[in-house]
Amino acid sequence: MESETILAWPKSEEKSKRPLSSKRSKDAVEFAVKMIFLLCGFVAVGCVLFICVYLIIAGLPAVMEIGPAEFLLGDTWDGRAGEFGILPFILTSVAGTGGAVLIGVPVGLMTAMFLAKVAPPRVAGVIRTAVELLAGIPSIVYGLVGMIVLVPAIQKAFRLSSGATLLAAIVVLAIMILPSIVNVAETSLRAVPREYEEASLALGATHIETIFRVTLPAARSGVATAIVLGVGRAIGEAMAIIMVSGNVPNMPESLFTPVRFLTTAVASEMSYAAVGSLWRQALYSVGLVLFLFIMIINVILNVFIKHKKEG
Repeated sequence: MESETILAWPKSEEKSKRPLSSKRSKDAVEFAVKMIFLLCGFVAVGCVLFICVYLIIAGLPAVMEIGPAEFLLGDTWDGRAGEFGILPFILTSVAGTGGAVLIGVPVGLMTAMFLAKVAPPRVAGVIRTAVELLAGIPSIVYGLVGMIVLVPAIQKAFRLSSGATLLAAIVVLAIMILPSIVNVAETSLRAVPREYEEASLALGATHIETIFRVTLPAARSGVATAIVLGVGRAIGEAMAIIMVSGNVPNMPESLFTPVRFLTTAVASEMSYAAVGSLWRQALYSVGLVLFLFIMIINVILNVFIKHKKEG
């Protein structure tokens, strides 16, 4: 008996050591994965900081040399003549983005509500596939279709010398931001707990009233995120807009004026500006202004969302 016990004891010790080594290996793997996640987070933040710092270093000297007031409020842009006023670009970007949001947000939000709460599964599948195809179309294709179809239609309908106007840019931008708004808003609407809607229906509200008064307010945060993504897409678009807006540095006096956006100014003139010249530095400054626009919009919407949640 003693010999059997002595022989069996090392086996039981070996068995007790196996779970301990397995746990240590799992802890090591978990720690490694956490470090990878942390590294990815630092890389993402680092990229944003790098872009911000680079734009400041590259663009701020031109603003200081030209003068902040003259650069931001000047109404004439001519790189060859040394005139760098970007007020027409700023107003055009604000007007174009605002017009696209006024058209695209209601259409996209209504589409998301229809897909999430109203549409039959088959119909929703077809529409959802179409929206996904819109998201996958390259921006240059939007610009090409707009230049071939939309621009001549506007020219003919309003009897203009050219249909490449602010109106054409707004329509193209409104179509381009639809996929971002629809996808994010639909996901947010589907995430609203079913109990909220059931309580509303039990109190006598109709299905449509429940969607507008219960589901939509409950998904406010996600809807605001969808709007932020749409605004970012509209402000940052260049290639499609350069083909339908006319690309002329005019003040946006009307919807039928050929205009130039902040993005199209950089895209159309960067290849002509000499390296190290004030012209190229001014284009970097335009990029800095564009970057600040997007940051300000994000901050405003985040503050608005936080205020609504606290209220």
